[in-house]
Amino acid sequence: MKKDIILAGVGGQGVLSIAAIIAQAALLEGLSVRQSEVHGMAQRGGAVLAHLRIADGTIPSDLVPQGGADLIISMEVLESLRYASWLAPAGALVTAAEPIINIPDYPEVQDILKTIAAFPLYRIVEAAALAKEAGLVKAVNMVMVGAASSFLPIPEETLESTISAQFAAKAPAAAEANRLAFRLGRKAASLPGAV
Repeated sequence: MKKDIILAGVGGQGVLSIAAIIAQAALLEGLSVRQSEVHGMAQRGGAVLAHLRIADGTIPSDLVPQGGADLIISMEVLESLRYASWLAPAGALVTAAEPIINIPDYPEVQDILKTIAAFPLYRIVEAAALAKEAGLVKAVNMVMVGAASSFLPIPEETLESTISAQFAAKAPAAAEANRLAFRLGRKAASLPGAV
């Protein structure tokens, strides 16, 4: 078994936190993990990219080959398309629906959504609204972990307990809100396509 994942977004959205949660949960399941990340101009709202490779055996490289990603998890709708060439033909694209318009010629959001809807396997999640429903607007990234969880080779319970452990040190309320965000994202993505 192997699962090659590209995580994408804009600085400050918690892309690297998603990678850390998934990687830790995979390790708890006894899987091998390799990760590589590019921060670039993340602190200025620039692109953030992480490669995450999970397998039940040896992983030869940190980087996902172009055209080989089984899954793209994107925190920003346009960023999901920036890395679409990494997606394997049978891969899944899971993205937050909300744009971060940080360039002057940002395309029409409806055009972006239409392009994503042409992919064979995709989920578009209203992640900001679900994070707000969970009681913590910063939990958008955990909504996205939940939304992508059915495409991961890690049990739901392991992901949820990893989220709890990660946030329990901050505050019990934060841990509970992030767990709820995970559950809401998982439920929203259980329907095909846009939610």
